[in-house]
Amino acid sequence: MLDTAFETTTDAFLGGLVEAVQPARGHHRSGLDAIILAAALGRGVRGRVVDMGAGAGVAGFSLAARARAAHVVLVEREVELVACAREALARPGNADFADRVDVVCADLLAGEARKAAGLLPGSFDHALMNPPFHDRGSVRASPDDFRARAHVLGDGGLDDWFRAAAALIRPQGTLAAILPADRLPAVLTACDGRFGGLAVLPLHPRAEEPATRVLVRGVKGSRATMRLLPGLILHGMAGSAFLPGLVAILRDGASLADIHPVWSDPLWGEAAINPT
Repeated sequence: MLDTAFETTTDAFLGGLVEAVQPARGHHRSGLDAIILAAALGRGVRGRVVDMGAGAGVAGFSLAARARAAHVVLVEREVELVACAREALARPGNADFADRVDVVCADLLAGEARKAAGLLPGSFDHALMNPPFHDRGSVRASPDDFRARAHVLGDGGLDDWFRAAAALIRPQGTLAAILPADRLPAVLTACDGRFGGLAVLPLHPRAEEPATRVLVRGVKGSRATMRLLPGLILHGMAGSAFLPGLVAILRDGASLADIHPVWSDPLWGEAAINPT
C-alpha cells in the first residue's frame, strides 16, 4: 500500500482504457514516450513481456490493454513506484487486463537480484525499455535523487541495460526501446552482438524539424542488417495538436503498425514477433 503522505495523481491513458497512479512530484512521470513504446508491439502479440524499469507501469499497462494474449511483468526498483503500479492494478478501470500483469520490485541490472526475483534467463518473449539516457557526469543531475536515478545512467551506461535485456529475452525474442535521438550511436553499440535486424524509427516533432526521439526494435541473435525507417511526425506545422495517427495511438489504443505502414513490414509482422 502507498504511504498516505505520498502524494499521487490518477491519470487516464488510451482514452480511459488505462488508469495509472503516479507520484505527483519527485519521481519521473510517464507520458508520450511510454505510450509510443507500448505501441511498438501490436494487438496480436502474445507470450511474456517484461517492461524494464517500468516506473508506475504506464507502458506495460498500455500494452496489456491492447494485446489480450500478452502477459506483462513490470519490473521496477523504486518501492514507491512499485506501490503506485500495484495500486493502479486494483482500480476497476484496469480490470480488463489486471490478471495479465505482475509487478516485481527488483534491480534489473544485478544478475543475482534478477534471479532472486524469479526473472530467469531467457524467460521472456519480448521486452519494452525506456531506460535512463544521460551518462554519469554528462549533465547536472536533479537535486532529487529519485528523478536523477530515472534519467542518469550508472557507471555501466546503456550497455548494462541492453545486457540485462539480452539475458532476459529468449533467442529470437524482441526488444523495443525508446531514447533521445542523440543516443542512437550508443544504442547501436549496445545492441552489437546481442540484437540484430534493427528497425530504427525517428520521431520528429514536426516535418521540418530534426528527430528528438528514436524507437528501436531488434531481435535477439539476429544477423539481419539495420533499417532506418521513414520518420513518424507528431505535430502539424502550426500548434501543438497531434496528427491523426498519433491521436489514434494516444486516445484509441492503436499500435504503430496500425498507423505507420512501414512499421508493419513483413519482417516485423506479428508472426515474426510472436513465440512459436
